[in-house]
Amino acid sequence: MAADTATRPSSETGAWDAPSANVAGGAGSRKPAAILAVAAFAAFLATFNETFLNVGFAPIMADLAVDVSTVQWLATAYMLGAAVMVPVSAFAYRSFPTRPLFCATAALLVVGSIIGGAAPNFAVLLVGRIVQALGTGMLIPIGMNITLEIAPREKLGTYMGIMGAMTTLGPSSSVILAGLILAVADWHMLLWVFAALSALCLLSGAVILRDIAHLTHPRLDAASVALIGIALIGILYGVSTVFSGSVPVACVAAVVGIVALVLFVRRQGTLAEPLIDLRPLSIPPFTVGVIVNMLSLLTIFAMNIIVPTFMQSVLGTEPLVASLTLFPAILCSCAVSPLAGRIYDKQGPGVILPAGFACIAVFSILTGAFIATASPVVLAVIYIPVICGSALVIGPVQSFALSKLPFELNPHGVTIMSTGFQIAGCIGSSVFTGVYAAVSAGAVAGGAAFGDACAQAMLVTGILVGVVGLIGLALAFWIRSVARKPAIAATAATPEAAGAAAALEEPTVAGIMKTDVYTLPETALVGEALELFCAKGISGAPVVDDKGRVTGFISDGDVMAAVADQVPAFKSAWSFIVERENADFDRTMRETMAAPVGSIATRNVICVNVNDDMGAVARVLAEHRLKKAPVLDGERMVGIINRSNITGYAVRHYLNEERA
Repeated sequence: MAADTATRPSSETGAWDAPSANVAGGAGSRKPAAILAVAAFAAFLATFNETFLNVGFAPIMADLAVDVSTVQWLATAYMLGAAVMVPVSAFAYRSFPTRPLFCATAALLVVGSIIGGAAPNFAVLLVGRIVQALGTGMLIPIGMNITLEIAPREKLGTYMGIMGAMTTLGPSSSVILAGLILAVADWHMLLWVFAALSALCLLSGAVILRDIAHLTHPRLDAASVALIGIALIGILYGVSTVFSGSVPVACVAAVVGIVALVLFVRRQGTLAEPLIDLRPLSIPPFTVGVIVNMLSLLTIFAMNIIVPTFMQSVLGTEPLVASLTLFPAILCSCAVSPLAGRIYDKQGPGVILPAGFACIAVFSILTGAFIATASPVVLAVIYIPVICGSALVIGPVQSFALSKLPFELNPHGVTIMSTGFQIAGCIGSSVFTGVYAAVSAGAVAGGAAFGDACAQAMLVTGILVGVVGLIGLALAFWIRSVARKPAIAATAATPEAAGAAAALEEPTVAGIMKTDVYTLPETALVGEALELFCAKGISGAPVVDDKGRVTGFISDGDVMAAVADQVPAFKSAWSFIVERENADFDRTMRETMAAPVGSIATRNVICVNVNDDMGAVARVLAEHRLKKAPVLDGERMVGIINRSNITGYAVRHYLNEERA
């Protein structure tokens, strides 16, 4: 596709055209694949550590003489500490060079693991776990931001798919590795092994990473940090303890958290430099993408805890065997996530997201229905589509959501997405296990046998996860409808840009667009497109349906590329002259020229709205390296805006100001 066509790649990733890791801070000296490997390893460690120590709760209780309500604080405090650090990560990423920040964050994991590994009592172990959490809360968003910086535009889905694979692999594989370690050593070894892994991550970052972030050095607002900390601690503590602790205390904590969250949101709107810029949430595709990502993560956290718990407590399955039952699903998800990213890069989210949630909805219910009677092998097979369904969703939906943001909002979008990860982990591990426990307890109280009660609870939980999958499926179809719309409005300008436009008294697109636009109907042939280009002296034209809606764009470059593919003798446009007497050339040319334009036109077209301000339009054309874009009024095409129109207006305005 020629550079002057108003098209965007099917992966919807144009927001990353402007910046590049190859021009930032010398990052070009390192290949993106090597940097991605570091970011992916960091994401794996952060999610791996969410559940790694949980497997050792039983021996920790016996060794340190604490009860279950006390040992549970190793999970609760960890979750709360990580959640509080996520919002701070956006400030840190824009304030400190990438490599020192990454290494300092990984160092927290090393230090926390050493403290825990050498802990003589529960209090010291808890301190070590909290120090780990401080690093974990920042590691995932930092890794995602690094990925956004270095990902080539056409491979964003693939890169995010790899990151998605790591966030799926982490909490799933930790259960298996922890079981293997505890089979030959005590619980201290869990922390020493993680210390070694964290040290490897730190060393990799120190050697491979470069300072690739675009630093803006914002001011840290202490009140905002305090409010978001109280909000997350209150809400997550309330959610995590409502089933296992005091209900009144959980409700009070949740209310306090909600009030603090409201105050935080209001304060961000009054600050020149907010801790978290909440404008991404005003963009519906991003907000829906965050919700869809959370729904897919719920599945992983819920099922990876409940399935092995049922197998061990009801079926009497050995812990290692129960963990290994999940292993085929984990392996498959590692292969599926990058594949899902590649599919997204080529086709967008329209197919991959509904397919993922369909797998979740159907097979989570089947898992709940057959877990009591199926063999471990059959259960492993049924369980594969559940986890692979999540793998189909996570990477693509993150790519889709973040691609809808202006580049300067990426760190804030990542922070919101990462906070959603922590909330999803809390809901998945607490609410669903709470439902499982409540249903089984109720059935036992009603006279059912323990095994039957747990089987009933497992079915209810599986159905509940299936309902989550159906909700995700409905939202996935909404995303599909958004992704298939040809109009990509240029209204995502920042308030600063809008203010600058107003100061310059910039006209809207309608004021300077070209209205005598040449278009091609969907029924036109390739030969007719060439005739139009030659007759009107243009290089491309939108393809419209019978109602005037833009359905594609075709350029002379598209035609030449199609001819070159079909006619081996065609080398350049001059071949029309030198090959004119070649019978084979004439025959294949006639066949190619008789093809419909829709067979070679690009379907996903970047359009602008007739009421957009010129600053926003100029940004879209520059980011996507376009010379022109169709102008829409609703869904109907009413004109076309050329880069030269904007340049001419800006130059005239500048010269008039100079003369004045």
